[in-house]
Amino acid sequence: MKTKTFLATAALALSLPMAAHAQGLIGGAQRGAEDGADAAGPVGAIVGGAVGAATGAVGGLLGVDDRPRFRSYAVRQHRSYDWDGDVRVGTVLPSSGVSYYEVPSDYGIRGRRYTVVNDRVVLVDPGTRRIVQVID
Repeated sequence: MKTKTFLATAALALSLPMAAHAQGLIGGAQRGAEDGADAAGPVGAIVGGAVGAATGAVGGLLGVDDRPRFRSYAVRQHRSYDWDGDVRVGTVLPSSGVSYYEVPSDYGIRGRRYTVVNDRVVLVDPGTRRIVQVID
């Protein structure tokens, strides 16, 4: 059964458009492999990596190659918002006092906004204001 799941997941990951792969394939694969290994050892790492790659690729995250360029862009464009909270994935930012900006289309990210908090660039889910990626 695990082999069938792995093969189906791998086929899905390979069939995603290349633009989607560039958005978060590596980060998703890495996180999926780590979580899978924790849950089910080496086989879990293989399956988790494939699933993570598929979900990371369509999850609206920046790929490793785009992060430095995007961080430079964001820092040049906007002032940093100073906040006492923890700047990490999963944190919900305040509803007031923070400005959220559109991600330029050349980065291929849809459904996310960004802001700069404590000099750290973050991608945010606009509906929940939850940080989905910290760009370091």
